[in-house]
Amino acid sequence: MESAQFQLDVNQRGAIVNLQNKQDDHHMNWVVDPAYLKQVGYQDEDKLFGEFTLTVGDKTYRSVDFEPNVLTTDDDITVSYMIAGLVIVETYRLVGKQVQWDIVVQNPTDDFITLENFGVWASLAYVMFRDKNVHRNMSDSAAVFPSISANFTKLAGVRRDNQGPNLGLFQTAGVTQSVGTYNEWTNRFFENVSPSLDGLLFHQLELAGGYQHGEEPANDWIYPHNYVVITGGAAQCWSFVLEPFTTQADFKAVAAANGHPEINYDPLLTVGQTTNIHIALPAGVKPERMVMTYKTDGELHKEDVIGDYEGDILKTPVKGVGEHCLRIYLTDGRSDLIVFNVMAAVRDLIETRVDWLTKNAYNGKTTQPYDAFTPISNQGESLGKLSLILQTNLLHQTAKTADQVREVEASAVNYVKPKWFTDGDFFKPVNLYGDFYRDMDFEYIGHVYYLLAQFDEDVLQLNSPATYLKWAAQVFNMRVNADLHTSERGKEEAHTLGVYFLYINDLLAALKQHGLTKEYDQIKGCWEEATQRVAAHSGEYQAAITEHFYDNAGFGPATGALANAGYVKEARLYAELLKANIGYSNDFRSQAPDRWWEAQSYMIHSLWGGITAASALDAYEVLDDTALLLASYRAFVGVLYMYDSNATTPTNQLKPGEAASTYSIAGPNLNRPDLSRNRFGQSTFAKDGGIYTRLFPDGDTGQADWDMGEELAAYLTGFGQNAYLYEKADGELAVVNGRLEQLSATQYRVTNNAPYPHAVKFIHRQQAVTTTATQVIYDTEKGFLDATVAE
Repeated sequence: MESAQFQLDVNQRGAIVNLQNKQDDHHMNWVVDPAYLKQVGYQDEDKLFGEFTLTVGDKTYRSVDFEPNVLTTDDDITVSYMIAGLVIVETYRLVGKQVQWDIVVQNPTDDFITLENFGVWASLAYVMFRDKNVHRNMSDSAAVFPSISANFTKLAGVRRDNQGPNLGLFQTAGVTQSVGTYNEWTNRFFENVSPSLDGLLFHQLELAGGYQHGEEPANDWIYPHNYVVITGGAAQCWSFVLEPFTTQADFKAVAAANGHPEINYDPLLTVGQTTNIHIALPAGVKPERMVMTYKTDGELHKEDVIGDYEGDILKTPVKGVGEHCLRIYLTDGRSDLIVFNVMAAVRDLIETRVDWLTKNAYNGKTTQPYDAFTPISNQGESLGKLSLILQTNLLHQTAKTADQVREVEASAVNYVKPKWFTDGDFFKPVNLYGDFYRDMDFEYIGHVYYLLAQFDEDVLQLNSPATYLKWAAQVFNMRVNADLHTSERGKEEAHTLGVYFLYINDLLAALKQHGLTKEYDQIKGCWEEATQRVAAHSGEYQAAITEHFYDNAGFGPATGALANAGYVKEARLYAELLKANIGYSNDFRSQAPDRWWEAQSYMIHSLWGGITAASALDAYEVLDDTALLLASYRAFVGVLYMYDSNATTPTNQLKPGEAASTYSIAGPNLNRPDLSRNRFGQSTFAKDGGIYTRLFPDGDTGQADWDMGEELAAYLTGFGQNAYLYEKADGELAVVNGRLEQLSATQYRVTNNAPYPHAVKFIHRQQAVTTTATQVIYDTEKGFLDATVAE
C-alpha cells in the first residue's frame, strides 16, 4: 500500500517487511527487514512486525506456524487467523500521516476463552548492523524508548543520527499490559576481532499476560500481567497508530493529537519534597482519581491525591522512598501513569556505598589477591570503585577518610601496579587477555593515581602525592602514546578516545603546576593528536565504533572529548548521536542511554549509562544545547537507581551500600525472563553457556557490581556539585538538579539539590556563582546576587 506519507509492504503472510516514510529522503525501512536477518544468519522470521504468540489452555501457539488469510485492497490489508478456537484479525490502513493498526480477537464459541498470553511483535528497526559503515547504523536504525500504560502505551523510535524523521507508535484503543523484548546477537570477542558484536531487539506488545507461569517478576507491583477473558460471541480489540515525529516535544504533541494525556514530571525527588507534575488531559475528559502508590516494608500504600491537583498541576508532598507510581484515572474509564523515584539524601547513598566498599569489598591482607577490591576483574573498569572512594573523600573528608584512602592506596600500589604491569614497570603491560592487553584499562588506572595525588602527604602512607602524579603521567602516557606500543592492537587502541576525557584537563593542569614538563608535553601532544584525528574524521563518525559496530562507549567519550578540546563544530555532530541515545518515557528507568548487550534487553548500564550522561553534560557546558542537559540528568537518575537500596520492584533487593551494574528495563526480557525488570551482574549469564563460560569461568559469582564506580565519580564532578539554570522554549526560567521559587518579577530563589553543593550555573548567559550554600538568589536583570537565603 502507498499513501502520500508511507509505503507499506507485507510478505505473503501479511507481516510488515517494509515501511518507509516517503517524506524521508533517506528512505529508511522502519521495520525489521527479513533480508537482513537472512544476510547475517538470524532465524527470526517469527518475530516480524505483526506476527504473534498466543497461549490458551496452557498451550502456546506461534502465528508463524499457521497459514493466515491475507486480503489486500487499495485501502487496507487484512490478515486473519483461526487458532485455538479464536479468530485473530489484524488490519492495516494508511490514513493521512498514519499507519492505523487494529488487532481483534474474536471468540465465536459459546464458552469463555482465556488468553493467558497474547504478545504481538511490533518490530521496529532497532538494529546494530554488522557493518563498519557507521552511517548505516546511524541512518537505518532506531533506538526505541517505551512508555507503558494501560490505555496510552507508546514507543518512541528515534533514528540514531537524530536527524529524523522519527517514528512513534501510539495506542488508541484497548489495554496493554507491557512491552517485552527479544535479543538476537553475535559476539566474537574471543576471536580477537574488533568490532566483534552486533545484534537487534524485537519489541513485543504484551496485550495479555506476558510471562509463562512462574516467570513473572516477583516484586514488580507497577506493571500487570493479567489474563484476558473473552466471553462467548464477544471480542477484544486493540488499536495503534504509527506516525512520524521530529523532537521529544513533537513526540508529546503527536501523542496528544492521538488523545494521550501529556504529563511532565521530575524523574527524581528526595524525601520531604513536593511534586510538581504538569498534566494536560485530552479534550472532554477529566481526572476522576489520582492514586499515588509506593511500597514500604512489603506493604503497598495507595493514596488518592486528586485534592492536591489544581490548575493542571499536581503538588503533593511525597511520602516513602523508592519507586512511586502515579495513576491518573479518567472519567471515560481510561487511565495513564508515570513512574518516578524518591530517594533519601543522595550524599548518604554515595557515602554509604563508599563505606560498604571499604568494609566488604577490600581484601586487605587476609584474602588473595591481597589488597584488591572485589569482584576481581581483568578489566580496568573494575577499578572505578577506587576512583569513587577517592573522589568522594576529596569532596567531603570525614573521620574515615584516612583509612579509606589508605586502602585504595594499598590496592593501587600492591595489587594494581604488579597485576597490569610487568614488575610494576608502567611501560611493560601484562597480557591479561591471553595474547593481548587492553590499552583502555590504563585510563582507569591513571585516574586512580591522579586522584591519589590530590591528597595531602599526611593522608597518604606509601608514597608522596608527587610520586602518584608522576605514576599517573606514565600510565596515561602509555594509554595515549601509540609509539610506546609494539602490537598493532595496542597502537590502534592508543588512538581511541575513552573515559579519560573526564579528567584529562585536570591532569594536564596538575602536571604543569608541579613542573612535570616532559610528561606534560608528551601527554598534551598525544591528547591533541587524538582529538584532532577524531575531529578531522568527524564526518565519518569513526569514533562511534569500538569493540562493537555502534557504541555509546565510543560516541559518548568522543562528544565529551571534542567539546573539552574546543572542537565545537565537530562536537555538535557527535552530540546528535548522544541526544538520540538517551531515552524519554513515562518511567524514569526507561530514560536510560540506549544499550542492550549486557542485559540482552534494553537496559540501564551503570558504567556506560553514567559515562554517556557525563559526556552529555560536558558537551552541554560547551555547546549550550539544553537537550543535552536534560538528557544527561534523566540518564543519571537511572544510574543512581543502580545503587538504591530502597527500590522495591526488582527481584534482586540490595542492602544499603550494595550495587548492581545492570538493570533490564523490559518486561518481559524474553531471552531471560528471570531478569525482567531486575538488577543483576553479568555473571548471571554464565549458566547460558557460550561466550559467557569464558567471560565468567567461575560461573555465577553472585557479585553484581563488577564494573561500577567510575560513573559515580563522573557524577560527582557534575550533578554531584552543580545545579543548572536554563530557559525553556517559552522563555520561562527553569532549573535542573534543583528547585526554583519565584520571589518577585525578576528574582528567584534557586535551591541546589547536589549532594556536595559547589556552584549554580547559567550556561546560556555565561553566568555562575560558586558557593557551598544550598540556596542562591538569581535576578533576571542582575544575575546571581549572593549565596544567602532571601527572607
